[in-house]
Order: sequence, then structure tokens, then C-alpha cells
Amino acid sequence: MDKINTNTKIGDLDLNEIYCEDCVIGMQKIPDNSVDLVLTSPPYDNLRDYKGYSFDFEKIAEQIYRVIKQGGVLVWVVGDKTKNGNRSLTSFRHALFFQALGFNAHDVMIYQKKNTPFMRSNAYTNCFEFMFIFSKGSPNTFNPLKTKTVRQGKEKLVANKKTDGINNKVWGELKSEKTLINIWEYAVGLGGSTNDKIAFQHSAIFPEKLATDHILSWTNENDIVVDPMTGSGTTCKMAKLYKRNFIGFDISEEYVNIAKERIKLLDNQFLLDL
Repeated sequence: MDKINTNTKIGDLDLNEIYCEDCVIGMQKIPDNSVDLVLTSPPYDNLRDYKGYSFDFEKIAEQIYRVIKQGGVLVWVVGDKTKNGNRSLTSFRHALFFQALGFNAHDVMIYQKKNTPFMRSNAYTNCFEFMFIFSKGSPNTFNPLKTKTVRQGKEKLVANKKTDGINNKVWGELKSEKTLINIWEYAVGLGGSTNDKIAFQHSAIFPEKLATDHILSWTNENDIVVDPMTGSGTTCKMAKLYKRNFIGFDISEEYVNIAKERIKLLDNQFLLDL
């Protein structure tokens, strides 16, 4: 793993740092239209204890829109609280606000959890969160993740099917791989989300593989990735691992220390691999 140039700055901030600061104030130090990807999950609906901290969604959203460059992407991982049998639909309110700001709703993806423990007595088990993909115009970068196809080689394929229902088949060639669907499934918990035990001192983390897949999809090496609500530092860790520059913000000193420790563990692994 090559080291990223840690002396590079963006506005008043050093790249490849995690700052203990309100992200609205922190992002004000980032120039307009300068960030390639924002990848984050907000503390929606008070579903977790974030040490008494809360977030001003609209102000954060406005700063995110300002700092993302034309063609840049926002990945917003969010769900809904169910109380007295009624879903909050906070996720949809967030999505509509981002769209009103000027973002394109490029995709609505699903983060499906393989081993969710949360069951309801009168409804199906909820096992997903939304991953809203917003972009300023068309994304500058899309490196599609692929999977092997079950059938490969030449065979007769349906072509020019009309209202009479007759299948007109022609010879064609099935590709050896195809782009993934937009429902991504991940195991959660130790060994699934991460092997970093320290990360679980934070009450809500998303899988390293989820962060990796989005970082690889929407950015290239040396691009700038920002997580305004860094939490345990997963986005920043995976950005560094895959040679992207990063900036993280979190208002909790405890969480910033966890995130920095995970970056340090990654640096130590890098030294062991030399």
C-alpha cells in the first residue's frame, strides 16, 4: 500500500485527517466544488445513543451540496425508526430535501443485513437500510463492480419481441460477467462489519466492505472522500486503504479517538507488510 501525500491541504484543512469538530463548521473550511465523494450515515431518528449529540440535517445537507464538485457523488446511508407501528419515513424526507437542493437522485440502493436480529411480532423482519446515491449532474466516475454470469458463451437470445408475443431469436454471446444489482448484502458484527474490536465502542457502524464498494465505485485513486459524521472511522479507513485522500469530522472526541486508532492500526499493518 503506497502512502498518500499527507502534506496536501484543501482550503484550511489538511487532507487525511479526522477533526473533532461540528461538521457544519468544519465543512465551511472546505472550498466550493472540491470533494469527489461524501460517504456517511447520519444519526437518524435517535435510534442510537450518540452521547447526547444531535445533528442539524438541513445545514449539513447544504454544506455537503456546496463542497461536492460537479459530477461528484453523495452516498447517504439511512433508515427509519418504527414507533407504535408507524415508520418515520425520515429517509424519504432526507432524500427529497437533497433533491430540492439540486442533487440528482442517481440511484436508490439497498444495504441488506445478512444477520439482523431485529424482529417484529406483526410485521416482517426489517433487514435493510437505504443507500441513496445523489450526484451533481452525471457522476464523473463509475467503476462498476462485477460478478460472474451463470451462463456464458454463444446461444440464441430473444430479439425484436413484438405485441404478437412471438420470440424472434438470434445468435448472440453472453458476457462472462455482469454489473452487480443495486441491492448489496453484508454480514454485520465482529468479523462481518470489521475485525477492529475497538470500532464496536461506537454504537452504530457500517461494514468496511460497504464503504469499500462505494469508494471503488465512485472515485479513483487520489480523489477526495469526506465523511462529515465519521463515527468509528470506517469511511476514512477504507479511503486510506484504497489510496484516496480523506477528511473526517465528528463532534465526539471519543469517536474521533476511535477513528484515529483504527487509522493507526492500518498504518501499523502497512509497516508489517513492508
